[in-house]
Amino acid sequence: MIRLEDLQLFVRAAALSSFSEAAREADLLPGQVSAAIKRLEAALDLRLFARSTRSLRLTPEGERYLPFAQTALDALREGREQLLEDRSELRGALHISMPSDLGRHVLLPWLTEFRRQHPQLRLRLSFVDRIADVFRESVDVAIRYGEIEDASFVALPLAPWNQRVLCAAPDLLTRSGGVRTLDDVARHDCLVYALSGRMHDKWTFNEAGQRRVVHVRGVLQSDDGEVVRRLAVAGEGLAYKSWLDVADDLRSGRLVAPLPQLAGELSPLNLVCPHRRQFSPAVQQLHRWLRQRFDVLREASPWQAGEDQLAKRSSR
Repeated sequence: MIRLEDLQLFVRAAALSSFSEAAREADLLPGQVSAAIKRLEAALDLRLFARSTRSLRLTPEGERYLPFAQTALDALREGREQLLEDRSELRGALHISMPSDLGRHVLLPWLTEFRRQHPQLRLRLSFVDRIADVFRESVDVAIRYGEIEDASFVALPLAPWNQRVLCAAPDLLTRSGGVRTLDDVARHDCLVYALSGRMHDKWTFNEAGQRRVVHVRGVLQSDDGEVVRRLAVAGEGLAYKSWLDVADDLRSGRLVAPLPQLAGELSPLNLVCPHRRQFSPAVQQLHRWLRQRFDVLREASPWQAGEDQLAKRSSR
């Protein structure tokens, strides 16, 4: 007889390539995970993992069995969710990963209000700028900027119209003589953002219908989007941020857009699930909740172009 808990530990150990990590995630001892895998291997009469003192990898039989184990767990989860679907009250847990700046200043109050309306729902919130691996990290949904091209994911649009904007503190522009052209941008200290080890030091704009890329430099760099925004507000350099991140700063005057006539590159925001089997009632309601609020924010955006026009411009 195959135990459900053993199947779950097998899938997580395979994703994490570690019994210890799987044990830590499940609040178990490594020996308990090892025993669960041995029970599963005995029930199947095959070896699932090749173990050594330094590595853990699936055997060819383990590779073949893994999708069947995942499908079985997904089917059980889906069956439970369908039984709960008629309930007006959402239950269970939802692990959400989101960008640090947007998460803390825009999403957090919305998510707090959402949870208040569903008191039986537990939310686990992760604020990280690196792109969360929704398969490896056991994340239910990830809120991500950018186009989602991987067909393994389900990407649900939240703010497909969002774009980046050049911004700076008013006193910085006064001290530096201002920014009147894109050539001025290249001569200024800029706040360079790093993501997954890659420096985003090439900023793209649409100038008179033409794509223009500016190579920027700066003495301050960070891999945290919130830090970049704070440095910009403090007058430490020009920033090229998602409009959603800095909309409140622009409205309050803490930041200004020195070249408002130039459109930045598109930065669509999506809610991402690993696959449709995890598109649970909680995820569906969360998506509707957030989409409605982003639609309200769009009414305050500085541009009037429709989504179709923006999409055409981004493909030039």
